[in-house]
Amino acid sequence: MPAELIDGNAIARSIREEITAEVATLVARGIKPGLAVVLVGEDPASEVYVRNKGRACHEAGMHSVTINMPATTSQDELLAQVKQLNEDKAIHGILVQMPLPKHLDADIVIRSILPEKDVDGFHPVNVGKNLIGDRDGFVPCTPAGVQEMLARSGTVTKGKECVIVGRSNIVGKPMMALMVQQGSNANATVTVCHSATRDLKEHTLRAEILIVAAGKPGMVTGDMVKEGAVVIDVGINRIADPTAKNGYRLVGDVDFEGGRARASKITPVPGGVGPMTIAMLLKNTVRAAEQSAAR
Repeated sequence: MPAELIDGNAIARSIREEITAEVATLVARGIKPGLAVVLVGEDPASEVYVRNKGRACHEAGMHSVTINMPATTSQDELLAQVKQLNEDKAIHGILVQMPLPKHLDADIVIRSILPEKDVDGFHPVNVGKNLIGDRDGFVPCTPAGVQEMLARSGTVTKGKECVIVGRSNIVGKPMMALMVQQGSNANATVTVCHSATRDLKEHTLRAEILIVAAGKPGMVTGDMVKEGAVVIDVGINRIADPTAKNGYRLVGDVDFEGGRARASKITPVPGGVGPMTIAMLLKNTVRAAEQSAAR
């Protein structure tokens, strides 16, 4: 029997409805959660993503600011803009859209954001808090979304063999830190695989929970999936397809049909992990506003 689909659109919609109710409660107390997104340059994919973030904020009743800066922006100019947002009491979350133009140092920019406003969860302080299981920091939105999908799909994680393919600072490493922690929706035995891993298939076939975030279309084939595994495909890749209207289609890092034939649950691409990222960004921003009010 084909695997059950984990519907990211439906889960994200449910989370955003919950967020809208939380925002209304905060607004009634005189606190309107505010998110500022800084976009440097004119990357088309980033522009679409930033527009979607702004729309999601407005739909939730939040304050949203988008700051567009030219590709010629200097490091000092960008840092000055971040400093201004750090000092703005109406802004609770700051996100500098990546990738930045090559002449800008992303690490310096990320470190310039106040940890309590770093709703992307990339500041070293938040990275450290995630690693030690300190829950007052912010977890990167995609790994947080994956954990939420596992929970809301009824996936038991305690004691399970969890294999993560990919070791990026954005997904793989924070995902490992989340899944290995004590507590609900975690407590797994975690293996992280990467480009230097020998015999990837040997590892993936042990996985009761398989999370793939490698950025390589279809790299995990059906025969690499353990029977009955829960498969979370974080990848989103554009490949040529002359039969498609736009000449391309989106696929994940897992061969979907092959994986679905063996898994018990699987996320589709698109419509799986993708919608969760913005939902968790809103959730982090609301929590930042709540923490700000408590200080």
